[in-house]
Amino acid sequence: MTTTTLTPLAAATDAASFGGKAAQLAAALGAGLPVPNGFALDWTAVRAVVAGDRRALAWLDALEESGPWAVRSSAIGEDSAEASFAGTHLTLLGVVGVESLVEAIRQVHDSALDEAAAVYRRQHGLDPSPRMAVVLQPMIASEVAGVLFTKNPVTGASERVIEASWGLGETVVSGLVSPDQYRLAADDGRLLNRWAGEKDVALRLQDDGTVAEMQVISSLVEAWCLAAEQLHHLHQLATRCDHVFGSSEHDIEFAFAEERLHLLQRRPITHG
Repeated sequence: MTTTTLTPLAAATDAASFGGKAAQLAAALGAGLPVPNGFALDWTAVRAVVAGDRRALAWLDALEESGPWAVRSSAIGEDSAEASFAGTHLTLLGVVGVESLVEAIRQVHDSALDEAAAVYRRQHGLDPSPRMAVVLQPMIASEVAGVLFTKNPVTGASERVIEASWGLGETVVSGLVSPDQYRLAADDGRLLNRWAGEKDVALRLQDDGTVAEMQVISSLVEAWCLAAEQLHHLHQLATRCDHVFGSSEHDIEFAFAEERLHLLQRRPITHG
């Protein structure tokens, strides 16, 4: 086996080696979308890391002084038009240090061996032997984050549905809070309706690079977390994704940090 090297995320375009999540982020980066740059390990490299092959760990020297990292699953077949694996595989946030990074890669790899993941693969007629690639991205210390659907997940209407909360978007994805919800028109992004959530806790990046759950001050619990300008930027991002991916159906994870919008993940909307 040759020494494993990290692949710049922008070059991880082969979904058969780096998985759908990495490949779509690579396409977004190549098109100039605001994706935090990072690295990818293909599924063979991840398998070698988990097996403890020392030659597969040589790339860690370049990352020893960097971080914190978000370590994201990118299994072969994940985030495809047929299968999203949403909530099935792990993402680990605030990973600091070499030992923690190796352990995070191992945990993400092992999440593909979980029974729920195996059942999902069988239901979708996928290869029963998982092949897990991994995406490494620098953590974004977001003030507000969430998800954007370009098709209403309840009614099927062609409109932007945005769910957002304070801090890192994991609170929205995991259901830790009741997020604010916004509906925007698909054509011009005008606000159609909005509902305030109960955003009483937030996950925030700490000075040491780790992530901690914190109470939200009472005045912000039911305050709108997205302003009109931010909603406009999200509408523009969705429109740009239409052109880049040749589709109008996107499931997007986003974050705002220091007034800048970041695209953390994009997958096709699926029904499974």
